[in-house]
Order: sequence, then C-alpha cells, then structure tokens
Amino acid sequence: MTFTLKDASAPIFVRGLTNLSHLIDKAVEAGLDEAELLEARLAPDMRPFADQIRMASFSGRSCVARLTGQPWPKTDDNEASLAELKATIALSIAFIEGVDATAFEGGETRRIELRFPGVELDFDGVGYLTSFAIPNFFFHVTTAYAILRNRGVALGKRDFLGQLDLLQAA
Repeated sequence: MTFTLKDASAPIFVRGLTNLSHLIDKAVEAGLDEAELLEARLAPDMRPFADQIRMASFSGRSCVARLTGQPWPKTDDNEASLAELKATIALSIAFIEGVDATAFEGGETRRIELRFPGVELDFDGVGYLTSFAIPNFFFHVTTAYAILRNRGVALGKRDFLGQLDLLQAA
C-alpha cells in the first residue's frame, strides 16, 4: 500500500475538524454564555475562540486546495454564533472530503507561496504540509480546546484525539 499526499493531509484535517465540532457541542452542553465564549481568549494578545475555529477551518481547506492547485470555498469570517462556526467547519470538511485523490498528484513538489504583511514564505508541497500547514492547524485546534478547558468545559484527551483508527481483531 502506498501512503499518499492525500493520506498525509485530508484525513488529518477532517479528523481535527470533526473533533473541533464535537468540542463546540460540549461547550453548548456546558451552558457557557455564547457571546462571551466567542470572544474568550487565553491571553490578551491572542485571538479569540471564534477566530481559532475560523483559522483551523481555513487552514485545513486552504492546505488541501493549495496542494491540489484549486480554489477553496471562501467564508466571510464573520460567524456570530457557535452554530455558524459549526457550519464553517462542516463546509471545510465537505470540501476536503470532496477532493479527488488524483488531484493531489504532483502536489509534493507544487510550489506554495504564502504572503503576509512583512512575511514571504515559499515551500514545496511536502515542506508546506509538514512544516507549516499541519502545525498551524493544530495550533488553532489546540488553542480552541484550551480556551474551552479554561472556561470549565469538561474535556479530556479523548475529546481532543477523537475516534482512534485501531486495528480490528480478525
């Protein structure tokens, strides 16, 4: 069996986003004030919870799009409720799952250029995935998890890890 670029990216993003959606469900069950949670942050200079969800969702779908050389679905980044954030997660999952495996062919060496104010980053596909996209994605997922824990939501490691792909007994 060959391990492909799609195998190294899409399932990781789908799993993390699925778990993130579950974390939001746990926050709702905990009865947190929604408006307060959307603006909650770990430190004054960090982005709030809503932005962590937006950035994790964007990171997953934009990575897959960049690796496959196609546009990604855009959002307005103005979600004002947990339900709207869950819809952004669902949009990202649907996009990632909808990309055909053949679209990833050649993505390992595809040039990926990122431009931010004062920063220019140039990668090949593998370098982009492994040194930027995956770590960036998990930074935002982990920060969202930490904000919820900080607000008293009963979460554990299994909530973060989600469904494990265990070997099934024969």
